[in-house]
Parts: sequence; structure tokens; C-alpha cells
Amino acid sequence: MSKPIVAVIGRPNVGKSTFFNRLAGRRISIVEDTPGVTRDRIYTEVEWLNHQFSLIDTGGLEPSTSELIPAKMKQQAELAIDTADVIIFLVDGRVGLTAQDREIADLLRKNHKPIILVINKVDTHIQSEYFYDFYELGLGDPIEISSEMAYGIGDLLDQIVSYFPHNANPEEEQDLIKVAVIGKPNVGKSSLVNHILGEDRVIVSDIAGTTRDAIDTPFSTDGQNYLLIDTAGLRRKSKIHDDVEHYSVIRAIAAIERADVCVLMIDGREGVTEQDKKVAGLSHENGKAMLILVNKWDLVEKDNKTVNIMTKDIRRELGFCQYAPILFVSVETGQRLNRILPVIQHIANQNALRVQTGVLNEVVAEATLMKQPPSDKGKRLKIYYVTQVSVKPPTFILFINDKELTHFSYLRYLENRIRESFGFEGTPIRFMYREKSGGSD
Repeated sequence: MSKPIVAVIGRPNVGKSTFFNRLAGRRISIVEDTPGVTRDRIYTEVEWLNHQFSLIDTGGLEPSTSELIPAKMKQQAELAIDTADVIIFLVDGRVGLTAQDREIADLLRKNHKPIILVINKVDTHIQSEYFYDFYELGLGDPIEISSEMAYGIGDLLDQIVSYFPHNANPEEEQDLIKVAVIGKPNVGKSSLVNHILGEDRVIVSDIAGTTRDAIDTPFSTDGQNYLLIDTAGLRRKSKIHDDVEHYSVIRAIAAIERADVCVLMIDGREGVTEQDKKVAGLSHENGKAMLILVNKWDLVEKDNKTVNIMTKDIRRELGFCQYAPILFVSVETGQRLNRILPVIQHIANQNALRVQTGVLNEVVAEATLMKQPPSDKGKRLKIYYVTQVSVKPPTFILFINDKELTHFSYLRYLENRIRESFGFEGTPIRFMYREKSGGSD
């Protein structure tokens, strides 16, 4: 499942960015004592009591204004509200209840989302003189905090996570493969989704950025259940001028987080771009199985070396995901599209593969005999024991004598030996270390 999304909403200059930075644990949003400084939403990951969620900071909301910048801030805030699982409505305990607060409350109530009314800037343990005025908003009991002094933050976080769903029956989705179709705009993602589903479920247009949201479609074929996620195209930040496209990046990241397999679509005429690298990196960092589709292959002038040249280019540019299989396809002509779902099913299984500890240690022991571990100043790395601790992605703990002796090149060597023995096609592999004395990784 993807992380819950929490949006911070409020009129300008109530301390949203200071609050955001407090929860993020570092200075991310620009903080100035001038209304309207935060123009775009900014998001970060927050963890509290083993709960993780994405926190979205928004520009100040001015519901009645038609001025250009405040109107755009209203649009982006409304989009954040629409996607949020929990909304924090921040008000100013020094100023008290305003007409803008009342308008925002009316807007929030229409969405039927959990709303936590938070009175900020209460910098002492003395209750704000305006505390009871905020009951007029009809949003329940307010929580008083001070973002500057960190007062009341723990109680607020407790209430936030209380709204998150509990995974009571995670086994219900064990036979479901969740597939996120990712890539930069206008590369053919929506057309691929339509072809797989056999119907026009998603609007297709030549205008980049048509798909604004992540669209989920469940379907079954050959006895396998799938959930297909079509995401908005990811752009470089410098290219995101429109608030809605900025918002779509958050949705795409959330889609990647909850997918089992990411299908990265690349334009065969352009090859691997910087944005393709960033999108692939999101999938890799989240431990997802990956299939690379080189689309529009029918439009590429080819000879008998073209496939090999393109494959080498992809492997060089996306060196961190050598494990990902590559298919050269054309959504327009249907070329090789029948191979996509079998590959997706295979790499999803590989992403969830678990190997026996005894056999795993035999493979690693043989690998260390064939190539000795690295040494430094007369001290050599010793690998005492290896065990797989989780799947999606396959994750291994190496019990060793000194983690300072580990080296990237040797881990890559061990990874290659493990892949040769067990497969793990299409999925990243992760290693953690435990020193014999019990040190942390």
C-alpha cells in the first residue's frame, strides 16, 4: 500500500511552512513573515511511531480571491485536499478566527475527509484567548501547538496516525499484481493501458500531460489478477510550470510506492533521457520489479545492429537497474505487446522470491572461495553467514566481521553470483550488514 497523504491547509501566514519543517525535521520550506511566500506544494516523508506518511505543504488558501497568484495557490491547495487522506487545518492562535478561516472550513467540509483543526503559534502553556472562538467552525475540538517551540506536536501526530487504515487482511492481495506504468509525458503510457485493457479507459492525446492523476483499473487474464495504474507523466522540475502537473508528480510517486511492478516506457526515437533516469531511479529506490519498454520502435530506422546498440545504451545509462528486462514494442502497431503481461508476471514472482538459507550460504561460500573478499591494512572481510530477511525486494543480511571492509564492487560480485544461482530477474536486490558483535547495518 502507498503511504497515507496528509495535507497542511490554511490561509497565508498562519505558520504552515514552519510547521512543515518541524515535522520534516529539517528546513525545507522557505519561511518568511510575509503572506503568500509558499507558492508551490512541497512534500516530504514523515515517520511517527512506526507509521510513515507523506506530508504536503501548500500555499496559503484565499477562497474568495480572483487575483492570479492567490487563485493558483487556491487551485493547488484544492488539489492537495482532493488527494489527501487526512487534512490539517492550521489557524493562527494570536490573530484568532477570521472570515477567511470560515470560508476555508466551508471548503474543507465538502470533501468529507478527516480534518484536524490545529491552532498554531500558542507559544506558552497558557490557552489561546481565542481558543473557544474556533468551535464556531464546527470541526470538533482544536489542538493547540507551537511549531516554533515544538509544543503539542506529539499529541497532534498521535491524532494524525489514528486516522490511518490498518492492514488487517494483507493476504487478500497476495494474488494481485499491481503494475504502475511510468515514464515522462507523451511516451505512450495511456495508449499502452488502453491496449492491455482492450478498451479506451484512459483519454489519449498528443498533448503532453493529459493524464493528471493516477487511474487504477483492475482486470484478470489467464487466471492472474492485476491492478493497472496509469500515472501522469513525470517531468523535470524546471518544466513543471502548471500547478496540476506539479501535483501529478506526487501522485506518480505514490503510485510507484504501492506497485509491485513498474513498467518504464522510453521513447525509442529519443533513447534514455535524464528524466528517464530519474523515473527509473524512483522505481529502483522503492525496490520495485521493473520492465523497460522501448516504445515507438516502428518509427525508428533500423538495421541488424540497432537493437544491440540501443540495449547497450540503456544498460550504460541505467546502470543501476541492469536487472530490468527490455522489450522493444510499438503500441501503435501492437508489436510484441503480447509479451508484456507474461514478463510482468514473471518479474513480480521474482520480486517475491525467497530462497532457502542453507542453499544461499553454499552459494556465497563458493563465491568467496572463487574470489576472496577485500582486505585493508592486513584485515580481510569475513562473511560468516547470510540469510534472506524479506521480499519485495529480496533483502539479505550479511553477518560479517567489519562493515568498514565492505566494498561496492565485491557486493556487486556477490549479487551477480546470487542472481546466477537463483534468478531474481527484473528485481533489485538489497544487502544489509550485521557485525559479529551485533552492530547495526
